[in-house]
Amino acid sequence: MIARLQRYVLENELLYLFVHSRTAQLAAVVTVVMIGGAALANVLAPTNPYDLTSFDLLDSLLPPSWAQDGDARFFIGTDDQGRDLLSAILYGMRLSLIVGLMSISFACILGVSVGLLAGYLGGRFDAVVMRIADVQLSLPAILTALLIDGIARGILPQQRHDDLMIIVLTTAIGLSLWVNFARTARASTFVEKNKEYVQVTEMMGMHPLRIMLVQILPNILGPIMVILTVDLAVAILLEATLSFLGVGVPPNQPSLGTLIRIGTEYLFSGEWWIVIFPSLTLIVLIISVNILGDFLRDALNPRLR
Repeated sequence: MIARLQRYVLENELLYLFVHSRTAQLAAVVTVVMIGGAALANVLAPTNPYDLTSFDLLDSLLPPSWAQDGDARFFIGTDDQGRDLLSAILYGMRLSLIVGLMSISFACILGVSVGLLAGYLGGRFDAVVMRIADVQLSLPAILTALLIDGIARGILPQQRHDDLMIIVLTTAIGLSLWVNFARTARASTFVEKNKEYVQVTEMMGMHPLRIMLVQILPNILGPIMVILTVDLAVAILLEATLSFLGVGVPPNQPSLGTLIRIGTEYLFSGEWWIVIFPSLTLIVLIISVNILGDFLRDALNPRLR
């Protein structure tokens, strides 16, 4: 059994590189632990920060349990509303991951679809898509997300906007990140459509949509997966930035960005733990995901190995 597993590792180049990369292994373990902690927040968190009956204002701004005046019930302290900070971080990390995963999935589907069509059809459609992409690339992603969120606030009533905040935030982040997927899919499609296997299917009369989905798409997934991993960290950071600016998720559903924004208001009054622990969580999560993205980029591109 062990010999068979070793042979499989040797035959699978990506797995072989992963086994011999301590940095990638550490990043994967940290990422899995953090995602697992967020997914199991209902089980792991001592309290539910969304439940108003689970915390008391009299417990607000308590330091970590090991500090002077700390309370053993709150391991890393409480925030300004008396919520257990560990519970708020676990639930906030889950919300940040949900928004990040939803937005990057939307960006991937939109960008790859547009890139496939632009690369395969070419002509005027390709020119229009690339000019739109060039315009958007000239703007920072955060400005694009703020613009889309502002348009949504102008169209939707305030109550309706608050109810749909997660969808609006996901759409805004997704529309600010689709360009990288589109450009990569377009360039890869240009290469693949001139290969013999595509030309043969075209001569056989296969429908162009089937050619793109069945023949071309599976062969361009490598670079797409790299962008997906790297831009996941960007999406999480964008969500945190928008929430930090006060245009993200509602205050009663704290994300990491919301917790950091609240913490900065108390940093200079001595309540350092409210901003430090959410910030460290966000930093570790983003660095871990970025390391995995860099590993995939190096492993899937022989020129970088």
